[in-house]
Amino acid sequence: MGIRTGAVVLVLALSAAAVAGDGGQVEGIPVPGFHHLHLNSVNPEAAIEFYTKAFPSTSKTTFAGQPALRSPNNVLVLFNKVATPPATQPQTAFWHFGWHVTNVREALERFLKQNVTLVPLYTGEGAGTVFISSDTWPGAGGVLGLTRAGIAEAKAKGVRPAGGAGFAYLRGPDDALVEYQGNMAAERFNHVHMFHDQPYCAQLWYQRHLNVPAASAKASAGQAVRTEANCAIERGPDKTLPALDWDGMYRAPSITSTRFGDVSLFWYMNQTGTPAVSTRGRLMDHIALSVTDLDAWIAKLRSENVTFLEQSYSIGAHRAIMIEGPSREAIELIEVR
Repeated sequence: MGIRTGAVVLVLALSAAAVAGDGGQVEGIPVPGFHHLHLNSVNPEAAIEFYTKAFPSTSKTTFAGQPALRSPNNVLVLFNKVATPPATQPQTAFWHFGWHVTNVREALERFLKQNVTLVPLYTGEGAGTVFISSDTWPGAGGVLGLTRAGIAEAKAKGVRPAGGAGFAYLRGPDDALVEYQGNMAAERFNHVHMFHDQPYCAQLWYQRHLNVPAASAKASAGQAVRTEANCAIERGPDKTLPALDWDGMYRAPSITSTRFGDVSLFWYMNQTGTPAVSTRGRLMDHIALSVTDLDAWIAKLRSENVTFLEQSYSIGAHRAIMIEGPSREAIELIEVR
């Protein structure tokens, strides 16, 4: 689930030459910002109307002639009109996107009044469900959620739900899965949650190619420093709840803080044994990162043999390229001076 607290932080290492300095730069090129999420939609205007009602801090706008939704943190959601509903299966690297809200329970009540489709979380107790994660048993030991054995133990000990803030889900236009989480200081577009075939290796890829700084060059107690030699690991054996699936979800390993500006990418390991398919043409088509010197990035990425999905092209007055990430996610780099 897309919250920072309670998730297992897996610390990855960079070589000494690649560790970011105080200015947040690697090799003299600043870390990109988060520019937009690009969705395919059969009715962009209706989708934008939905989101502006669901999240009142957002507003309708355009970017390079395309309909868009603006979040108050200057992050955009762009919409590309398509003739048929965009596919959401098989699974791509993009799982869902989400907002911070100032009060999750007030948001829930607003959605109920708006007849928004809410997506329940299974609790692990029979077919029981809740709409807000904090209305079921809390995780323990820094792990989000409990295994079924952990739930039985919590019940035996008389552990009660914490109530209050938590995470929850709704179903948006074009079958989009949207998370809302509170209680936060301000409402804003906050994250994109992803599945990676190998999250450790993906983290190294983002550090090396997109200059994301490592959290630390040292391993935490009991954790190995991850390098190319040992980044590929087996998925954890146990599912935990609450979860969108009745039998839970795999939450180990997880990466909790890959950030571009104030938007985070949260990563879990692929939930199936089938590698992720390309995101292009799917509901969540690509994410876009803003850079100030596209030519420098093109030179860097080409020298590192990164896969280019599209060479330099124009988006209105802006230049851009499209590259492919480690789990076939499309990533646009757009020059914004």
